[in-house]
Amino acid sequence: MPAPILQLTDVRTHFPITRGFLLRREVGTVKAVDGVSLSLGRGEVLGLVGESGCGKSTLARTIAQLVPTTGGTVILEGRNLTSGSAGEVHAMRRNLQMVFQDPYASLNPRLTVFATLAEPLLVHGVCPPAAVPARVAELMNLVGLAPRFMQKYPHEFSGGQRQRIAIARALALEPKIIIADEPVSALDVSIQAQILNLLAQLVRKMNLSLIFIAHDLSVVKHISDRVAVMYLGKIVELGPALDVIDRPQHPYTRALVSAIPTANPDTERTRQRIVLAGDPPSPINPSVGCAFHPRCPHAQEKCKAAVPPLTQAEPTREVACVRLGEI
Repeated sequence: MPAPILQLTDVRTHFPITRGFLLRREVGTVKAVDGVSLSLGRGEVLGLVGESGCGKSTLARTIAQLVPTTGGTVILEGRNLTSGSAGEVHAMRRNLQMVFQDPYASLNPRLTVFATLAEPLLVHGVCPPAAVPARVAELMNLVGLAPRFMQKYPHEFSGGQRQRIAIARALALEPKIIIADEPVSALDVSIQAQILNLLAQLVRKMNLSLIFIAHDLSVVKHISDRVAVMYLGKIVELGPALDVIDRPQHPYTRALVSAIPTANPDTERTRQRIVLAGDPPSPINPSVGCAFHPRCPHAQEKCKAAVPPLTQAEPTREVACVRLGEI
């Protein structure tokens, strides 16, 4: 197997909780990401799914070094981003770009499309100033926007067009990895399909590696090669997209898959949803043992004893469950 372009080993991102005004003291820790190990191959699309608050966006920002890591390593093309200097991280960021969830917030309302797309080209010295207009026009054509709109401002575009501009900005430096943090959740359904098809085309055309974060498992199944399921800062299931969604093994993944709506009204009326009891435990004070056991319908006493590691369930599937094979 070729070496992965991105390798995460035991990545942890914790945020201290402090109290006091003059004499501030640490009274707790939010374990947003707690021991995540992943790899991403060249040209691969990795879907990352889970409930709100499970740590998906924090993991994305940790990979991009927008928030510092508490522990573990992030290796990009053989270079450790977590121990690199600010200059080294800045240089390596050309190869790793992000598309954020809300195109209304991620674009500067005071900059035209031209200024937005020209800025990374000039900051990183990708091309001389005289060649910038042609490169901006090329980027706009790449994402399906007419170059004649480059002097317009973000408020003059629709939500889908804004997200295309955000994708063009991410592509400006010709990165090798793009992290898309719920890029279609703020868009209409018809526009979602257009953006998903655009991302899939760009992955094939430019041989990009993509980390695609979403809540909608049907969307993730459509675009992803592999899927990682995240719960309370940890990966609980990892494997090929079709296997994970069609044959989920972890009880949490089964609950997520059962919530996927179907287009057939007869099937929709008769299908059985798995409704989880209670709310996710607090990342400040997680449960002892498996974090999912307070909500798991199959939990036993041994589930409270230790945190289950990701275990090889199949040649291409890993699952973190002490009752693997019993349920």
